[in-house]
Amino acid sequence: MKVVIPKEKDPAETRIAATPESVTAIKNLGLEVAVESGLGEHLGWSDAAYEKAGASVVGGDSIYEGAGLIARVRPPEPDEIARFPRGSMYAGFLDPFNREDLVRGFAEAGVAAMSMEMVPRTTRAQKLDALSSQHNIAGYYMVVLAAERLGKAFPMMATPSGVIQPARVLVIGAGVAGLQAIATAKRLGARIEAFDTRPAVKEQAESLGAKFIDIDLGESGETEGGYAKELTPEQQAKQREGMVKALERADVVITTAALFGRPAPKIITDGMLERMKPGTLIIDYAVSSGGNVEGSVADE
Repeated sequence: MKVVIPKEKDPAETRIAATPESVTAIKNLGLEVAVESGLGEHLGWSDAAYEKAGASVVGGDSIYEGAGLIARVRPPEPDEIARFPRGSMYAGFLDPFNREDLVRGFAEAGVAAMSMEMVPRTTRAQKLDALSSQHNIAGYYMVVLAAERLGKAFPMMATPSGVIQPARVLVIGAGVAGLQAIATAKRLGARIEAFDTRPAVKEQAESLGAKFIDIDLGESGETEGGYAKELTPEQQAKQREGMVKALERADVVITTAALFGRPAPKIITDGMLERMKPGTLIIDYAVSSGGNVEGSVADE
């Protein structure tokens, strides 16, 4: 089988589907590998590095000739699918719940699609869980970004002129991204509070150094896949009421709450935003699926 790794179409996407090291691993499975010229240039991997790893370097649409598997981080453009060989497979983050045009395009072109978001969270599938690995990196990055943008130091500092109090960080949603955000903020010396509708994650958040906000929501829990269940309107009202004080004292708010296959829950309303301190930094990680914060718009 021929595995094809084309360049990403989105100019804002810096990730790629294969490094020279992973090309070697694929070759060791007895598969042929072709990469598009310039694939890893922006990350310091030249075409020569891919050739040394065993890949053939191809330019333009000719890369798809004879492809059995096409791997890329982002989904293809709808008109691009027609260039894929019938009977081939495309693997990547496809956002299938919101991209019916892509699902239809794959079906009409006779191309199988493997959406990495759909990999189950099981021990057997752990090595394929690309979504969790990206959430982990994002949790780290959000805190580093917040530390750079906030305008005050994260840790407590004792100086000759007095004590600088640590930054207060509130993390809403203690999944993979949220837990990594807690761990990173703790390492930087921040004071952390965390909330999640799933009681089962309280111990995990506290073990990383966060103070967990207990709000009695009654039956909430999680799905078999580990995602939070959708709350009733009454539970949502209780959640917002119980979170106001924490929002008022926070310097940084990071929201990561998600519902599998559905729009992200709106957790922070305009009214709650008005009660927060001027200068509070909010990072809404769920913005691509609608956002946890009222008024959040992707790429704006």
